[in-house]
Amino acid sequence: MFKLGKIGLVAALCVTLLAACGGGSNESGGASGDGQEKVTLTLWNNWSGQDAKAVAMRKILDDFKAAHPEVDLQVEALATDGLKTRLRTAAAADEMPDLFVMWPGAMTREFVNGDLLQPIDEFLDSKPEWKNNFIPNALDDFTVDGKVYSVPMNLAPSSLVYYNQAIFDQYGVKVPTTWDELLAAIDTFNQNGVIPIALGNKANWVAQSTTFSTIADRVTGTDWFLKAVAQDGAQFTDPEFIDALKKMQELGTAKAYQDGFNSIDENQMIQLYTQEKAAMFINGGWAVASLVNTASEEVLNNTNITILPPVEGGKGEPQTTAGVVGTGLGVSKKVDGAKKEAAMELLYALAGPDGQKATLDSSTLVSYNIELDESKANPLFVKLSNLMKDVKIVPVYDSKLSSAAVEAVNNGLQELLMGGNPEDIAKKIQSAQAGAVGS
Repeated sequence: MFKLGKIGLVAALCVTLLAACGGGSNESGGASGDGQEKVTLTLWNNWSGQDAKAVAMRKILDDFKAAHPEVDLQVEALATDGLKTRLRTAAAADEMPDLFVMWPGAMTREFVNGDLLQPIDEFLDSKPEWKNNFIPNALDDFTVDGKVYSVPMNLAPSSLVYYNQAIFDQYGVKVPTTWDELLAAIDTFNQNGVIPIALGNKANWVAQSTTFSTIADRVTGTDWFLKAVAQDGAQFTDPEFIDALKKMQELGTAKAYQDGFNSIDENQMIQLYTQEKAAMFINGGWAVASLVNTASEEVLNNTNITILPPVEGGKGEPQTTAGVVGTGLGVSKKVDGAKKEAAMELLYALAGPDGQKATLDSSTLVSYNIELDESKANPLFVKLSNLMKDVKIVPVYDSKLSSAAVEAVNNGLQELLMGGNPEDIAKKIQSAQAGAVGS
């Protein structure tokens, strides 16, 4: 996801930004009216929008505040990109908030290596009916050296194709099941003045997470990627990775995206689709919660969901999407005593069985064994849920690569889609990953 704090950030940036953001407080003291110790608990999250998931999580926080007058819960909600930047800055000075939304895989490992997190095994083990109800391997990317540091609060396939069936029908376009059919669809939409695929890559992780990770897996296969991550038997300058970059570049050359795609964000991307200016957009499963709350009934009824088509001659499995088990809540290493008890109780409220149900009811997939009531769910979410029953999740690049390599990939893709040289970009990615793993 990104390189953290002690793990190599510029100190001057930390000093400047931390003055504004403040860190996690370890303050506690006094007592509430019923004799309970009064504590202050800080929480940073990315539930700042009007999507159904954010609304559901804010409701849980409000209920927690009402039920726990002894806890002064100080919540800061930021857009995802802002949260990542804020966490990066706080980590640099070892001033994490008490609780914070974090991502599995690379981010979790880097926080643990920076001695910023505490494990939650003791609390998790005290509630076996909760711990044992997650889907298989759900805790793996929150586990470091045998210790569990969080649990997923959702399930996040990151690379799904949302398309407007009415627009496809209007221009006689077949929903692509091969790469050539995808390119043909792009050409037809361009000829008719319709944006083929809306893209908002201002925060440059979007192209990587929602599109390239899956295309690359289609070309190289997952095993090659994991070897390249470990720098053990594969490198990002290998021919198969160059081929993956070239496949991604084909989309840019074919004018799959609207002009200025590197200057608008993810929300603006979805707006192009909901305004029916674009036939498709590619995003994670989380986009359903946004569509349900923002799209017209007509657009919702016309929206279907599929996956990117396979790449002929590729080594990867075709019925896959990149993704991760979902974000979790990290608990600062500094939290203890009554503050820790409150933190664990809030963690359980948000990520326990009731929180998982609230998430599912907000049209968001979960990594937890809970049945979807299709009679009450939004029809678009039912489509997503049914699609994912037959789709395997493969690694998204920013959950496995070092922060330096993720930055090289993200920046490289912006350059690639504007005509950059695939071989040169591959060399930068290889150099960054090799340097991170010390090879």
